Amino acid sequence: MKYYKQVFVLFALLVFFSTSVFAQEEITTDEWEAEMARLSQEKADLTTEIEGLQADVNALSKKKSSLQAYEDCQQEMYDLVGASASDVEDYSAKVNALMADISAKKPEKADRQAELDALKASKLSALPGFYDLVHGKLQKMLDAWQEAPKEVMYEVVRGDHLWGIAKKKEHYGNGFAWPKIYNANRDQIKNPDLIYPKQVFTVPNLTEEETEKYNKLKANYKPAPME
Repeated sequence: MKYYKQVFVLFALLVFFSTSVFAQEEITTDEWEAEMARLSQEKADLTTEIEGLQADVNALSKKKSSLQAYEDCQQEMYDLVGASASDVEDYSAKVNALMADISAKKPEKADRQAELDALKASKLSALPGFYDLVHGKLQKMLDAWQEAPKEVMYEVVRGDHLWGIAKKKEHYGNGFAWPKIYNANRDQIKNPDLIYPKQVFTVPNLTEEETEKYNKLKANYKPAPME
């Protein structure tokens, strides 16, 4: 019974507070009319905004329907250069293969340049997906490729010695590298202190390790003091 009394009291309190709130929220006729006018204007403004947005949507839909499909645009570009999709695919494979060969410095550099020139000569190089790569990036990669000097032949003249031949700027620029020439021409050189005019020696390339070794010998060399 006590429980029902508590519920009744609680209900009575709710009714009391609700009545008080409604009483406090009572407004005059003028205030009500003003609020209705405000809401009506707000509704009109929103309706105008919705109509404007719907007009934009309709315009965009119309524009979308008039646009050419991506595949059609792509085929139109291919037609301009007289190529099919398979031609473009083959060209792309050649471009990617050449990029890999240049990155790996697959010799010879001249061969890679010839391949690039052939790709440049193709009308497909004008396509947006290839132009910057073929005419720009790949050529810059090739230009930056520092190729090791080719092995050269040298004919001995009067007064030559292995140290002097190795020291020549067109060879090693370092006399300490003379053993490289000696070992490459042992069939002609019996004594490294004795070479003769008109002998033709091979001057091979130095490896990176050999270059480092001979440069270190040169840097650490201190001539004997003169008495």
